[in-house]
Amino acid sequence: MRILIVLAIFLTIGFYISIKQDNQDEVLIKDHHTSEMHPTLPKNPDIKQNKISREKPKEGLSLLIGKKVPALEKELGKPQRIDMSAFGYQWYIYNLDYTRYVQVGVENNRIVTVYAIGDNLDVAPFEIGQPVEEIFNTQYIDANIEIDKDGNSYRFELNDTDLNIRPIIQLGSMYVQLYIDKFTGNLSSVRFLDADTLIKQRPYELVYSGKLIEAPKITNEALKSVEEGETKQIFDLTNVLRVRDHLKPLMWDENTAKAAFEHSKDMAENNDFSHTSKKFGSLSDRLKSAKVVFQTAGENIAANYTDGPAVVEGWLNSKGHRDSLLNKDFSHLGVGVYQKYYTQNFIQKWNQ
Repeated sequence: MRILIVLAIFLTIGFYISIKQDNQDEVLIKDHHTSEMHPTLPKNPDIKQNKISREKPKEGLSLLIGKKVPALEKELGKPQRIDMSAFGYQWYIYNLDYTRYVQVGVENNRIVTVYAIGDNLDVAPFEIGQPVEEIFNTQYIDANIEIDKDGNSYRFELNDTDLNIRPIIQLGSMYVQLYIDKFTGNLSSVRFLDADTLIKQRPYELVYSGKLIEAPKITNEALKSVEEGETKQIFDLTNVLRVRDHLKPLMWDENTAKAAFEHSKDMAENNDFSHTSKKFGSLSDRLKSAKVVFQTAGENIAANYTDGPAVVEGWLNSKGHRDSLLNKDFSHLGVGVYQKYYTQNFIQKWNQ
């Protein structure tokens, strides 16, 4: 009876909610650093020979890895803004043209990572929108990535989901994480990283021997800056995906963003991952409390993702979340990030 009542309410007020049932991106760490027990990591005897060379590409954005800021600004110009990250580098954000949207991570004046999602970017040896069959036919996708660095050994172990929608490939001394859109079967975005940055982020299960490279600890004030940056990135990336799908970009709505932030904060503080807050109620209740006037509304939530790009790609590969991201009726968006909890509130305003 309660279920029928809830369904009736949903149909009456006409808003859409897509629910993330589990946290598929939570990082699991197996700690094998005790040298007496594990002096070296066992090598995988089943690794096959690569079909093509693993040399560093000779063109494209990947060539920025290891270079300094002047080389970046010579290539892409001044960034539209600079965001903090939780991993010791700053994101240089280029968002004037959504078809050329790119984020470049700079640490100590040196480029350590590049995240590229714009359709009109050179991400050689790949292409945004490239069919996954082409990638799998030209690249050797391994379930284990092994790194030996400064006498320490690290092995990332990819599960079946990782291999299918976010595999990683070594090219020369750098690593390329591929985000696959499972609904289209095409490459959605790429992330180039150096070894240290990959180990700091730990996007896959990790086994290591020796000293683990850790992200620097950040103050509460710095964490707020990280959250603000991820909020803006999620907004930008949502519109990149909408433009790619021939939809109108969403406009920012400040009151909706406040409602989204309060929901992320509420979930974090009460360890309650849900669309319905025990204290503040349903999405409709929370939007009305924030004085948001809307015709229809929707919500995406997530937790424990690496960063903004990772969470948006995660939503894209989940049917309900994808439907919200690419809903043609929505006109405005508010995003709220608190610690590792993420909320998107979409609304359609009246007469839109």
